[in-house]
Amino acid sequence: MDRFSEIRAFVTVAEQGSFAAAADRLDLSRAMVTKLVSALEARLGVRLMHRTTRRLSLTEAGETYLAQGGALLAELEDLDALLSQGASKASGRLRVTAPVSFGMRFLGRAIAGFQRQHPQVEVELSLNDRKVDLVEEGFDLAIRVSNLADSSLIARPLAKVRDRLCASPDYLLRHGVPQHPDELAQHDCLIYTLTSQPNLWEYQCLDGSTGKVRVKGSLRANNGDILTDAAIQGMGITRQPEFLLQQALETGQLQTILDDFGLLCLDVSAVYPVRRHVPGKVRVFVDFLVEFFAQQKNSPSYDGP
Repeated sequence: MDRFSEIRAFVTVAEQGSFAAAADRLDLSRAMVTKLVSALEARLGVRLMHRTTRRLSLTEAGETYLAQGGALLAELEDLDALLSQGASKASGRLRVTAPVSFGMRFLGRAIAGFQRQHPQVEVELSLNDRKVDLVEEGFDLAIRVSNLADSSLIARPLAKVRDRLCASPDYLLRHGVPQHPDELAQHDCLIYTLTSQPNLWEYQCLDGSTGKVRVKGSLRANNGDILTDAAIQGMGITRQPEFLLQQALETGQLQTILDDFGLLCLDVSAVYPVRRHVPGKVRVFVDFLVEFFAQQKNSPSYDGP
């Protein structure tokens, strides 16, 4: 038995959650899949899976091997596709991670359009607001809405998004409309926690000078939709990307404040690990996203990539 067959069997069992499902996926007998995984464990000298009659789970070694083995298989499949089909024909599984709110608004349409052009690519999308380690967790690429500083990844710009400050008319009637960002320190601010300094909001004055204000509030959350809804309910002032606020602003549920003071624009980027050969499925997906966002009249408010 070759090593790649063992690795493929183990990765498929881990992904499918059972030996029977993995056997169906690989078009092998269950006995053969079991034999391949057992051979891999024997060769490595470690147990990769806990097996019971009702449940299968990975050991700590299994979790590590799954991440590395899955990445190795993906590299091999990409190389096979590159040599046998040519770079223009993408195939295989593409694992993508993106922020929850952004992904729900835009990536369903984008992926549907992409798969119409590339039906041989199976997209697995994971929506998560935390910063995912692409290599460690086995993702091919991520969509990030932030100003990137990680030079270990290749970043392809897709769009720019403006942050806006807003609150409900009811809140502003009760607490007054701030006339300068420094006054935000006296207001109830709804704070997004997945930034390096959640309580520190930066701004830019009309003369180009910049400043920072330390804010506080009764609600902190790791999701922008929750904070937007809380602002609609009159809980306080929120700072969110404009695409999250668009509907509430159009209906008058929220209104912007401090429009004379600019907030930093955020980059929407597709990022992926540095590799000697960029997989064809990654390259064509990123190219598609660049075109997709350039054509979206109702896409996030931005100045263009």
